[in-house]
Amino acid sequence: MILLTFYKRERLRLGIKTERGIFDVEAAASKLPHIQSAPKTTAELIAFGPEKLLELLDLSNMEDYLFLDEESLTFGPCVTEPQKIIGVGLNYKDHAAECGLPLPPVPIIFSKFNTAIRAHREDILLPKNATQVDYEGEIAIIIGKKAKNVKTEEALSVIYGYCITNDLTARDLQKVTGQWLLGKSCDGFCPLGPYLVSKEEVENPNNLRIVTKLNGEVCQDSNTSNMIFPCEELISYLSDHFTLQPGDVILTGTPAGVILGKPEGQQVWLKDGDEISIEIDKLGTLKNKFKSEGYSSSIVE
Repeated sequence: MILLTFYKRERLRLGIKTERGIFDVEAAASKLPHIQSAPKTTAELIAFGPEKLLELLDLSNMEDYLFLDEESLTFGPCVTEPQKIIGVGLNYKDHAAECGLPLPPVPIIFSKFNTAIRAHREDILLPKNATQVDYEGEIAIIIGKKAKNVKTEEALSVIYGYCITNDLTARDLQKVTGQWLLGKSCDGFCPLGPYLVSKEEVENPNNLRIVTKLNGEVCQDSNTSNMIFPCEELISYLSDHFTLQPGDVILTGTPAGVILGKPEGQQVWLKDGDEISIEIDKLGTLKNKFKSEGYSSSIVE
């Protein structure tokens, strides 16, 4: 199943990608009262499973107005309220090499805040206090079951699905201290989308091509088979240290081709008007444009 969220009447709605268009789950549920319990958010879907959604889709298949034109939609993040956003650093051999760093003996872990989440086609503001913003095309794992001390051979069973992410990083802020949090968690630094793709649609998450383009020019072209720690090893390692909850997001690392990996004189950091697109086999293409943040303050009473 391929899912997304979109805005309708200023609220996020759950949609299913089909050959006829995007199926509006909430609109269909309102016409079929006996299936009112169908999940209406990605969090509810992950918690309660897809059975009611499939039933709803089957019973509504003749109603054309329930299927929307994808190009007309304003996307929301495909995962909206994860308890944890867990990042993995230096998880590709070629990326570690381009940064001049040794291969890590264990996964390097950091986190991002929920305020970093953004959607496909949503503009991302470049922080006014950072000058070295970098892209990182990655596959993200979305956890589907509560998991603690999971064995590697069982780890893929706790996954709900996958999506694309751009693990944006302000390199100058990242270097301020030994902790990466500041450079990783600026507002908008974790777009997720366009789709949440269930694991049944992805035969092997450790063999998917990743292509990142900056203004249409390829800058990253790799495969998840080049990860140092594949998906199942990451899940097992993380679950040994803290409990993974349904909806948690794991960013699995980025391959070579980031701006940081270029010679210092050739590093041109993201700027106003740039567009990054990230395409991953089976998962679609995530696109975002960048704008300067400006200096206005925002206080909510």
